Amino acid sequence: MGPYLQSTAPGKPYMIAELPAHERPRERLIEKGAEALSDAELLAILLRTGARGRSVLDIARDLLAAFHHDLEALARASVPELCKVRGIGTAKAVEVCAAFALARRMAGGVPEDRARISAPEDVADFMREALRGRPQEEFHVLYLDTKNGVLGADCVTVGLLDRSQVHPREVFRNAVQKSCSRIVLVHNHPSGDPTPSPEDVACTRELVKAGHVVGIEVIDHVVLGRRTATRPQDFVSFKSMGLL
Repeated sequence: MGPYLQSTAPGKPYMIAELPAHERPRERLIEKGAEALSDAELLAILLRTGARGRSVLDIARDLLAAFHHDLEALARASVPELCKVRGIGTAKAVEVCAAFALARRMAGGVPEDRARISAPEDVADFMREALRGRPQEEFHVLYLDTKNGVLGADCVTVGLLDRSQVHPREVFRNAVQKSCSRIVLVHNHPSGDPTPSPEDVACTRELVKAGHVVGIEVIDHVVLGRRTATRPQDFVSFKSMGLL
């Protein structure tokens, strides 16, 4: 039968190849673009083949269901966690992890037309995809020129944010090398609640003081979380909150 076995429900095709061309994920992407495809269809294209007598679309749907149809949770999943889903072996799990890793790297890159930061929303937009789904807190620094154009961004540390882990020398070393005049601090809260902790506030104040010494202004610290029904904004700004 081949690897594309579909369900055996009466009247349904056994193989994806038997579906009309306009219903096949690859053909639909070519014809209508990726935006027209469901999450399951996009995953099916990544996974490529079915397994154990099941279609690749069935496996893609099961993979989404295993993570409660939450793409952020899927993006955080490790290879062993993905392999717990029936039909997902090591090779398929690695391909899924690699796809999400590439998406994060692309989102964290600086475009040729330099991004400009004029408000906390710009910081959140610039860093959101790079930090989406990260399982631990990551502390990043955005380096800005005199017109608030982004010169670059670095991840300084991974783990709980406190003064013992985020050292001023790590934060300002590249800023000095890039001759930037100002920086923005950014980190994520994997819990989804972006409310700053006392440790966040204490660490930020130490870095602001260090910036005064080296002549580099910390213009904001943005914490990213997740939107909910009761929290329409997925980030907070220290500057907007009067914490700088």
